[in-house]
Amino acid sequence: MSDPLRFPLLRRRVAAGLSAIGLFAILAGQTAGASDHLDSPSVIADPRADIGDLYAWMAPDGRHLNLVMTIVGHSFSDKLDYVFHIDSAKRFGKAGQTIRIACRFAAPERADCRLGQLDSALGDASDEQGLWSRDRRFRVFAGLRDDPFFNNVKGTRAAYNVADAALKRGAAVDAAHCPQFDRATSDAIFEQWKHTDGGPAHNLLAGWTPASIVIQVDLDAVDSGGKLLAVWAATQSPERQIDRAGRTLTGNALLGTLDSEEVSDALKERYNAATPATGTPFVAEIEKSLGLYDGFDGRCGNQWLARRASQSSTPYRALAELLADDRLWINSAAKVCAQPFAVELARFDPRKAWRRDCGGRTPNVGAINVYRSLLVDGSTERVDDGVERDDKIHSISQFPFLAPADKAGYPR
Repeated sequence: MSDPLRFPLLRRRVAAGLSAIGLFAILAGQTAGASDHLDSPSVIADPRADIGDLYAWMAPDGRHLNLVMTIVGHSFSDKLDYVFHIDSAKRFGKAGQTIRIACRFAAPERADCRLGQLDSALGDASDEQGLWSRDRRFRVFAGLRDDPFFNNVKGTRAAYNVADAALKRGAAVDAAHCPQFDRATSDAIFEQWKHTDGGPAHNLLAGWTPASIVIQVDLDAVDSGGKLLAVWAATQSPERQIDRAGRTLTGNALLGTLDSEEVSDALKERYNAATPATGTPFVAEIEKSLGLYDGFDGRCGNQWLARRASQSSTPYRALAELLADDRLWINSAAKVCAQPFAVELARFDPRKAWRRDCGGRTPNVGAINVYRSLLVDGSTERVDDGVERDDKIHSISQFPFLAPADKAGYPR
């Protein structure tokens, strides 16, 4: 789960001038196992089509791209394709050249994976060493693994409850949907965010074991358009695309938060059926939610990229456009991958050290805190939910990267 704002019962229609009231109310008892978990009726109908999370990063040797897709349903469907889309370009934001790695499963762990027209792998992919492709351009693992996503869900809920209470007491909301909290409210929001039930923060998602597709592919097989790579994942039936995933938060928490459940569900169905290249229609919806996050620190207008448009009537437009192109960006010329959003940050502030980081998302980095921080005050560390790492140890260099599932199997 990436954020409580995404739950259907949290989506309330907005009264003029009071658009945020009710949006932070928390649906008691709800839990989720991933940052893109059960976000539309189609994936609720078949969780085997539901992408939990996407990870993509450069191998330390600088010669391979590592990819992970987790599936909420704990197994794979024999009626679906599980697809990694890899765009390569010379400049940020461009499409460049595209290659797909698509996997099908005729049996639970029998994979048929194809790297465009370059190479293919067919056979049992359950061995931890991976199933090698015919020409050894890539290898694949498929099976249950521990989910590396970690999140203090209860602390996040408590933080939003503080915001909700302040709004009900009459905190103002500006025309861009940014709530204007006082210092005491803002401090209380961040204090609650880093605790669980008033004590040390806990990872509610500990022990979640999704079905996982893990791939390591030769860099020179996917970078023909340039050294900047942009990755997104999708599940597809013969008739349509059912789900997609890119960055950790966009698809769930930034769409439909100001609409009824019916309208929001329809919006997310359209979003999941779209591609990053057709994301423009979702910009206006994302803008509405960005204002809500901008107010958490008590200051409106200091969200990342919003300060560049402080005099604009649409201060969140630039960031909304960037996020609507929902892909994980990777600088394949860098071997260190420690800073989520490094490629995006380097695009707008090239003087900093972001240019030496590959960006993307590894199994060990708290990408969601970085994402939230950028939305709150433009930093990469303001939001801290108190959970520094997953309960299991994952690897960024040893295939298949994710820790083994618990012996008891998946508990949820």
